[in-house]
Amino acid sequence: MGMLSLPGFLSCGKKKDFSLSNEKDAHASDSDENLERGNWSNKADYLLSMVGYAVGLGNVWRFPYLTYQNGGGAFLIPYTLMLALAGLPLFFMECSLGQFASLGPISVWRILPLFQGVGITMVIISTFVAIYYNVIIAYALYYLFASFQKVLPWSDCFSWADEFCSKTRLISDCNTTLDGQIIHANYSFITSNNLTCINDTINYKPVQFPSEQYWNKVALQRSSGLDETGHIVWYLALCLLLSWMIVGAALFKGIKSSGKVVYFTALFPYVILLILLVRGATLEGALDGIEYYIGKQSNITKLMEAEVWKDAATQIFYSLSVAWGGLVALSSYNKFHNNCYSDAIFVCVTNCLTSVFAGFAIFSVLGHMAFVLERPVSEVVDSGFDLAFVAYPEALSKLPVSPLWSFLFFFMLLLLGLDSQFATIETLTTTIQDIYPQMMKKLRVPITLGVCTLLFLLGLVCVTQAGIYWVNLIDHFCAGWGILFAAVLEIIGIIYIYGGNRFIEDIEMMIGKKSCFFWLWWRMCWFFLTPVLLVAILVWSLVTFSTPTYGSVLYPAWGTAVGWCMIIFCVIWIPIVAVVKIFRAEGNICQRIASCCRPTANWGPYLECHRGERYSHVVNPKKEKEHEIPTVSAFTY
Repeated sequence: MGMLSLPGFLSCGKKKDFSLSNEKDAHASDSDENLERGNWSNKADYLLSMVGYAVGLGNVWRFPYLTYQNGGGAFLIPYTLMLALAGLPLFFMECSLGQFASLGPISVWRILPLFQGVGITMVIISTFVAIYYNVIIAYALYYLFASFQKVLPWSDCFSWADEFCSKTRLISDCNTTLDGQIIHANYSFITSNNLTCINDTINYKPVQFPSEQYWNKVALQRSSGLDETGHIVWYLALCLLLSWMIVGAALFKGIKSSGKVVYFTALFPYVILLILLVRGATLEGALDGIEYYIGKQSNITKLMEAEVWKDAATQIFYSLSVAWGGLVALSSYNKFHNNCYSDAIFVCVTNCLTSVFAGFAIFSVLGHMAFVLERPVSEVVDSGFDLAFVAYPEALSKLPVSPLWSFLFFFMLLLLGLDSQFATIETLTTTIQDIYPQMMKKLRVPITLGVCTLLFLLGLVCVTQAGIYWVNLIDHFCAGWGILFAAVLEIIGIIYIYGGNRFIEDIEMMIGKKSCFFWLWWRMCWFFLTPVLLVAILVWSLVTFSTPTYGSVLYPAWGTAVGWCMIIFCVIWIPIVAVVKIFRAEGNICQRIASCCRPTANWGPYLECHRGERYSHVVNPKKEKEHEIPTVSAFTY
């Protein structure tokens, strides 16, 4: 009723008199609802892509560590609450936003032009993360190739090791009894005189596992610090090139190709996790590791500590990949009436269950390692790089047929990383498509390959001998409070300025009318609980912010300054774009701000047939106007 038939509009699946070329993008097919942008070939492509994006390396190397550190099974209580209060509401909001407008993370801010800088911040941070994330994938590739040996190269202290390398603990000194007196002596004196150490008085030499020295001396060729750049580690550079070639090949047709690749990359890691769990559960000491993970008796008193709740909220926030722009980008290729509500719940629950499941597979093997070494589990457990490339490989090296288990583990890390990287690069290409649709229609493959090539070149600094310090620096600054800041502004802008009730009406245009009771929980979260939690986490992150370190290595002052410059470069676009928008508006300052807080004239469903009476007034601006600011042409969307 009341729909317009203006030139330039798209009806459902049929082009009208468009100024763009009639040549179809590889992104689109004749069966798509949106012939201009394209749609997912089927629902499974989308869901697996979303699962692959959300389920990443953090599910394997961070969540299990946080669980045992914060009370074992008791940690699942704050984790589940934070999923319901913060993770799921943001996830559902971003999926709905992208699907409703069929636009990427920058152009979707037609909904609130004043905050379009938030979208730019998301895309820039995703770019920084894409650079170092593929370096981690390159690490996994290197270890994957290194596993094709009869004896794993980190299974013993070979020629590259120094005097501190040892597979077992070495006694330094202890107390002993000599002629009726207790004396303190070094271990060589005690053994030469056939003496024995008194229990609980033994001091051990500072030694390193072979896997730790292999990681630092061979894989990374790590220098002494950020000041010592050293040379490019050629085999890591080749692995980085290969990882970018895989990403480029998977995305050469956009979602049409990546949507098929994820059937393997998103599902096969679960097969490997199951294999590792079954193998781990049959090992001696596995039960000790699992009890250490979940706890014989969960420490409920841990829930009284604020740090536990902060860890739960932070893990949920980063695990679900909200506020990175990827959820908006992937959801923008959905058909308009897709049930994004059920999709959001499915992906979030799958992500969290994967984290719990991965913990059992990891800790069962680490428990066996502790048993073999006769050490407590706490001494062999770590998180992040040390878990993925030191502790777990060390544990695998002690298993029969260790190269097989090592191959499976690093192949799983490779697949988990690639899934997330596919979505991150798709976020960047979707942004380019929204800004330059005509160019992407003709040059999608060269542009995609160009993006991958540029990011590969920028990532070469991360495969020098100081590369790990750069990876850690970018992760410390760009993947930290910058994303939290963007998320806070995102929910404030959409719920409080655009209007939460208005946004709910938009969602109902896609999934159908729902009762007030249905929306009660979402209103509570969007209007109050989620913003409060996000602000609390942001403030906590800023208050507890510390200068970056890698192990015991401190960063130089200039390195910390570079980190601050990176995050400032990411978030500075929020005030810059706001000022540009206000300056370009008409009227006095109050009128200008007010006009920038209203949706643009072309905000609404992408296709004419979906606009209905609520958006029948939508008009298409002239294409020349879309590029008035050549440096960041998305400003004018």
